[in-house]
Amino acid sequence: MTMDDQSPARRGDAGRRRRADAERSIAAILDAALNTVPSDGEFNMSAIARAAGVSRVTLYSHFPTREALVDAALQRAFAQTHEALTELPLDQGPPQEVLAQLLSSSWQVLERHRNLYLVASANLPPDRLRAYAELVLDRIERLLARGRAEGVFRDDLPLDWLVATVYTLMHLAAEQVGSGRTKADLAGELVSTTILSLLTAGPPAGATEPNAGTKQGG
Repeated sequence: MTMDDQSPARRGDAGRRRRADAERSIAAILDAALNTVPSDGEFNMSAIARAAGVSRVTLYSHFPTREALVDAALQRAFAQTHEALTELPLDQGPPQEVLAQLLSSSWQVLERHRNLYLVASANLPPDRLRAYAELVLDRIERLLARGRAEGVFRDDLPLDWLVATVYTLMHLAAEQVGSGRTKADLAGELVSTTILSLLTAGPPAGATEPNAGTKQGG
């Protein structure tokens, strides 16, 4: 090898090529992870490596464990969800209609990655799942706060409780579809109808106000 081969410029070019190759491999692996999880939830690392067009050695060099790959794939899925939802303005149109669109878009992405979510639920702690969902939940919270301010959505329950209820119902629906108890083509409509009914309902007759110490939000 000549001195020129070891010049800083050549070493820099080689380093950039290696980084670019690594980034392409990671992107291919994550795409495969998002698209090849079977309905039985078996997260097969060898199958993902084949689908990504990389060796198992390459896959494990980037994601040493199943949990690491599930974690990264879930983060990518929620990032895609957030990107899709940012196209929907929260401050235009009736809050009920905007929320229905927001729920529909969220469900479409969740349904697309439902098997991945079920795998993640079995491999990652609940607080990790919730942390990735925060970007999406923040938009829902902002819209609910706007609807409450306009007198459209109920304000007798804490805002953070309503947001948590939306999150729970969305993912319960994914589990229902995954177990075969609910048809996939009905689940989105059921989620939207249930959540909108909950948010526009008033307190039942004779109900007491929530404990004053409970965070109300909005």
